[in-house]
Amino acid sequence: MSPMPEKTQPDWDPRSDAVLSNQIKAYDGMRRRCPVAHSDYLGWSLFRHEDVVRALDDHRTFSSAVSSHLSVPSGMDPPEHTAYRRLIERHFEQGRVEAFEPLCRTISVSLVSGLERGREIEMITQFAQRFAVRIQCAFLGWPDCLHEPLLEWVRKNHAATLARDTGAMVAIALEFDGYINLLLKARCEAGAAAPDDITTDLLRERIDDRPLNHEEIVSILRNWTVGELGTITACVGILAHYLAENPQLQRQLRENPELLPAAIDEILRLHAPLISNRRVTTRPVEIGGRKIAAGERVTLLWASANRDEAVFGDPDEFRLDRDPEQNLLYGRGIHVCPGAQLARLELRVVMEELLKSTNEIAHAPGHRTMLAIYPASGFSVLPMVVT
Repeated sequence: MSPMPEKTQPDWDPRSDAVLSNQIKAYDGMRRRCPVAHSDYLGWSLFRHEDVVRALDDHRTFSSAVSSHLSVPSGMDPPEHTAYRRLIERHFEQGRVEAFEPLCRTISVSLVSGLERGREIEMITQFAQRFAVRIQCAFLGWPDCLHEPLLEWVRKNHAATLARDTGAMVAIALEFDGYINLLLKARCEAGAAAPDDITTDLLRERIDDRPLNHEEIVSILRNWTVGELGTITACVGILAHYLAENPQLQRQLRENPELLPAAIDEILRLHAPLISNRRVTTRPVEIGGRKIAAGERVTLLWASANRDEAVFGDPDEFRLDRDPEQNLLYGRGIHVCPGAQLARLELRVVMEELLKSTNEIAHAPGHRTMLAIYPASGFSVLPMVVT
């Protein structure tokens, strides 16, 4: 009988207070000290840009099929992934995204005008979360009556994450599926009178000469919505915080709004709205001098790779002339975010309206800003004043 392989000793603890108190700073330290690191919680973590890019480009070795639960198409590999990905990309074609801009602007104007001026506001709950929920419902054709239930769902999800309550997080995920089930049931019952929107389109889609089944549609909508609510909320908070910290840049963008697209991508490179993604090895591989066996969990740390000194120099230096191909904000390879163009439009429009309708975005006096903790990013509390 062959001996059991030795258990890999942990190089770090991703759940330690030292890491969670400032994830970006901790990952910077790990990238310099131990760029391919093992932990019981995350498996192998890749911190360097070149190692993350290698994993993204080699989907045969670094598989996305990491869960026993269906995840369409982000948890799939080719050839299964290919047909689903093609189907999904049709819903984010340029014409559809551009046609959404007027409604996106209407929502942004409404939320910005509703912000109280000259008094402390909590930017995450009073603005960022509301924007994320309303914009997502609008794009998918979901009714306004879902805004408050979804905001309450976001708050419960946030509380469970802060408490590290995995049981509550599972229950909350099932609750979200319940909302999707009700939306799909209403459309099925309406038949030809169902709303003409993306959600209804999915009920008519076919894959391999058959209709998408219920579980596949729920998975697609869950991936679009849960991911979007979290990352768009994080993005808006990160952008507002950075502009408050850098009033000279804030003035520059007010005077030159055409710089916003590049500025937004660069700010979100500095402070990633999405911390990581997962992979699993299909065969033994050596990366960064570490030997990783087949079947091992691998975590790609976007929040570190996008700050790698070997690619970006000083990771905290804000520059508008960087090579956009190096920025992994929306991923890379076959799993690059299909909604990247939509997200860029949404963030550009909301920041245009926020800057256009205010004179200053600033931290509240004596502000008690709190960073979000893994798996979330950005800020959990962000007191600000807009004038």
